[in-house]
Amino acid sequence: MWFVLALLSAIFAALTSILAKVGIEGVNSNLATAIRTVVVVVMA
Repeated sequence: MWFVLALLSAIFAALTSILAKVGIEGVNSNLATAIRTVVVVVMA
């Protein structure tokens, strides 16, 4: 069971990084980091 949860966690972490790169082009890097952090905190 823990293996499945760890695998899902890794997949979602990768998707977060990829979607952040695609969706936040042209935005200040500090602002982009803040937005990603807020999204991760809300999901957690």
